Amino acid sequence: MQRLELLQSWLAAQLPGRSFTLAPASADASFRRYFRASFDDGGDTLIVMDAPPAHEDCRPWLKVADLFRQAGAHVPDVLAQDLDQGFLLLSDLGSTTYLAALQQPSDDPLRDAHLYADALGTLAAIQASSRPGVLPEYDRTLLLRELMLFPEWYVARHKGVTLNDKERLALESTFDRILAVNLAEPQVFVHRDYHSRNLMHLPGSRNPGVIDFQDAVYGPITYDLASLFKDAYIRWDEEFVLDMLARYWEMARSLGLPVRAAFDDFHRDFEWMGVQRHLKVLGIFARLYHRDGKEGYLKDMPLVMDYLRRACKRYRDLGPLAKLLDRLDPEQVEYGYTF
Repeated sequence: MQRLELLQSWLAAQLPGRSFTLAPASADASFRRYFRASFDDGGDTLIVMDAPPAHEDCRPWLKVADLFRQAGAHVPDVLAQDLDQGFLLLSDLGSTTYLAALQQPSDDPLRDAHLYADALGTLAAIQASSRPGVLPEYDRTLLLRELMLFPEWYVARHKGVTLNDKERLALESTFDRILAVNLAEPQVFVHRDYHSRNLMHLPGSRNPGVIDFQDAVYGPITYDLASLFKDAYIRWDEEFVLDMLARYWEMARSLGLPVRAAFDDFHRDFEWMGVQRHLKVLGIFARLYHRDGKEGYLKDMPLVMDYLRRACKRYRDLGPLAKLLDRLDPEQVEYGYTF
């Protein structure tokens, strides 16, 4: 029996007597799929997660959902589960992501700031609930494994470039510098993909709804901030970013979160964390295209590369990486929404 038929049979057993139709709700970069169940009786729509057990494990999702929910984040409620088959029945946080909401015109000049203030409030609540030993550590091994996606998938596979010995050693040395900064940061719970496509806009309700958190870890405090403000899908003016970061930093200090005492040091951590993330993201986007046939992410590469170039120009220690980027992408065209 096909997965969809299995899912429909399971859902019918969970909701006896209710007639429903399923439509795709979203799909992510993994094997996980989501369907929206609409009911003939006019009841609220629900979301069904299909996570094939051979490829996915629902347990991390359930664990993180519980942690974030207890922290006060607005995550989906779990209404039914079948871990053996890989099915979850969830409350529906709607279909409007932050990204979609931000692309709509608004008469409120402060709308964007309010939405991101909400996102920072939720993030701070999650971070304030952090404790070691609960989630996997975002350690050097994992951070380096992510960085290595860049030479393997972006440099070699996507750009077709073979690094010479000097370039390879320079890249390894740069990776060491990046990781030294990342690992020196204070640690908290990290969503790991806290950006405009994983935050849901809920009119008349508390924002944001938070999704796609199953890969959460315990790691650097600026990681989710880099995801949010150096977003691969939307560009923000630097003035806006600095203002929001300053607001977060002040709030974090008042809450007793372990941010740096000086804003300049905090901002440097943020910048270098973004470098690690963007090198990883370029590798992932290249892998999604070449290995998985998902070309939709190619259009987002130039914005990610631009973030990377800008950071490299600001810090002398990233000069060798900037030189390599010039070789890989001699002409840079900017894409993405700018606000």
